[in-house]
Amino acid sequence: MAKKVLIANNVAALADGVLAMSGKEYGALGAWLAIIAYSLQIYFDFSGYSDMAIGLGRMMGFKYLENFDYPYISKSVTEFWRRWHISLGTFFRDYLYIPLGGNRVSVPRWVLNLMIVWLLTGLWHGAAWTFILWGLYFGVLLLLEKLFLQNNILKIPVLNHVYTIIAFMFGWVIFRAESVAHIGEILASMFGANGAGSFMMLAENEIVQIPYLVAIAAGIICSMPVSKYVKAFLSDSPVGEAIIDIASVAALTYCVFSLVVGSYNPFIYFIF
Repeated sequence: MAKKVLIANNVAALADGVLAMSGKEYGALGAWLAIIAYSLQIYFDFSGYSDMAIGLGRMMGFKYLENFDYPYISKSVTEFWRRWHISLGTFFRDYLYIPLGGNRVSVPRWVLNLMIVWLLTGLWHGAAWTFILWGLYFGVLLLLEKLFLQNNILKIPVLNHVYTIIAFMFGWVIFRAESVAHIGEILASMFGANGAGSFMMLAENEIVQIPYLVAIAAGIICSMPVSKYVKAFLSDSPVGEAIIDIASVAALTYCVFSLVVGSYNPFIYFIF
């Protein structure tokens, strides 16, 4: 719940505030801030819902598998999709990719199989050109990795991670945009076509606020398995267990308070 309310909702306010403006107004700085914020929003929003479903399931005696496994630490797009939305990826693999023949076919047929899967993955999210382009974008990237990149860029430490971050961020541009023209507007701004942008202007218009920047910092830290290691360390002692419980109750209380006072609470998966 803290993922959704304390991180996703705050970064969403920043992303939505920037992207409601025209590219000429927010410039490169605003565009990059918005896409970083949206990348964190979509992860913490959806993984937060998934974790709540897992917890509610256990309360009723059901055990669901993890649906997100720190995807933003991936070193390739292939690894990213093994860690992101695991249930959907498993479904498409078992009920579409493998029945089509998977990769145990000729290269041309394998290329066709992969592109069919990703075209339908895009359409699964919505009947819009942006989702179709998003699916095909990742299909092409996965083909490039398998055919060319796995023996060079993907073997270079740090560079492989930087490449993956850039790849999925551009993917989120396509996913978030409201139209194909909007994709072009955001990308143009990211590469400076609409100027550098002004942090002061964004702050004066209350689009950038301290809580949003704190949420971005918290989101970046929590997108790595830091909390997992901290929890494992604290779980070794009764005092540590007490700290975990106190922190959980405090987070729950603050989440409820935030919702009661009417904080920004977008539900981005409503359309799906």
